[in-house]
Amino acid sequence: MSLQIAKLTDRAVVSVTGPDARPFLHNLLTQDVETLMPGVLRYGALLSPPGRMLMDLFLLGLEDGVLLDVPADRREALMQRLSLYKLRAKVEVAASDEPVFAAWGGAADGFTPDPRLPALGGRAYGGGWAPGASEDDYAAHRLALGVPDPARDAPDDKTYPIEADLDLLNGIDFRKGCFVGQETTSRMKRRGAIKSRMLPIAFEGPPPPFGAEVLNGELRAGEVLSGRDGMAMALMRLDRMDGVLTVDGRPVTARPPGWIAPA
Repeated sequence: MSLQIAKLTDRAVVSVTGPDARPFLHNLLTQDVETLMPGVLRYGALLSPPGRMLMDLFLLGLEDGVLLDVPADRREALMQRLSLYKLRAKVEVAASDEPVFAAWGGAADGFTPDPRLPALGGRAYGGGWAPGASEDDYAAHRLALGVPDPARDAPDDKTYPIEADLDLLNGIDFRKGCFVGQETTSRMKRRGAIKSRMLPIAFEGPPPPFGAEVLNGELRAGEVLSGRDGMAMALMRLDRMDGVLTVDGRPVTARPPGWIAPA
């Protein structure tokens, strides 16, 4: 595959700067922010207090703070929530007009490697790149690798981050200590109480509707999430993937990627 570059208009940027920027975010997010050096990109999430996902985000270290790459339709909600948590912290939270780009299929100057999987390529912020691919091309590339997009696949405050595979995609630092929703997240990992994960399913024709039930015989085995012709993401019960799977009477096949360990 030759180098592909796409502008991701479904992502937006927030800058968090000031003397307290790193400790402020460190206490909120699933990722270690205090050790985030300038130019380093990490992946994480903001959770609700019960431990469900509000949004995924990328964190790029800046000299004076952190740049957050977030779902565009949730940026205002994030900024409002950060303002509520800010209290007396010396931080400035501001929206940025910098565009978000993704590159894959080859080395691209100015792009930082995607921290989730090397095969995803890299991300960059600002101008200077001429996109030759579309957002849909990038979505197809991501789906082919079996990587969920929580902005599409995880309805607000309904999905646990481990169900969205963040523990396998370098999105949770279990050694960092407290963050919002940490107790539930750590308990799930510690007890191995992981019954469902997001992974691709394959089928013929157009994707089933979002929320359609995946059946293993007569037993519920999962739920269809976002997709395209031939493949979709689904939240699947790990103990019900063997056997004949159907959605609305159509046969489907679970396609867990190699980076998901067997149940």
